[in-house]
Amino acid sequence: MSPLCALTSALFAARVGHHVAVLTLGAGLLVLAAPRGRLERLFSGRMLLWSATAVQAILLWFWHAPGAYAWSLTGDVQYWIMQAGLIGAALMFWRGVRLAPIQHALLALIATMVQMGALGALITFAGEPLYAPHFATTLAWGLTPLEDQQAGGLIMWAPAAGAYLAAALILLMRRVGFGEADAGERAL
Repeated sequence: MSPLCALTSALFAARVGHHVAVLTLGAGLLVLAAPRGRLERLFSGRMLLWSATAVQAILLWFWHAPGAYAWSLTGDVQYWIMQAGLIGAALMFWRGVRLAPIQHALLALIATMVQMGALGALITFAGEPLYAPHFATTLAWGLTPLEDQQAGGLIMWAPAAGAYLAAALILLMRRVGFGEADAGERAL
């Protein structure tokens, strides 16, 4: 077992950080690196984007409900059902961002940022620990279950939501031509 696996098993905050890295950076970079293929011809960018935005939001909120979260950690099959759903939705979302008209991509990124931030805030400000699988594992790391949960909520609220905001700002800067060379320099 890798140290990261042990850490994400013990701490909710580590699991959130791992998911943030995989669902934003990992999935986004995979989509950027992938060639455009036949699948894009079947879906319009808008249809894929808005479907993926909805599916990703539903799955994110579902898997962070305490019962669903606890169930996902009861066995390998359950765990991989959760992982495959979240990663698949993230890949669809970033593919939609890549293919859709920029105004739709910007709106979807902002919508995702808002719902991600809202979920993170709810988890952060919950008055009691919600995630039973971590009740007995956090003290070894010097945290109470509630502190671990609050740290995870903060990771989801700020850095995760910030990743979607950063992507939106990059798209917006590209749209207005910020950082592009003038026509004469581009010809060189």
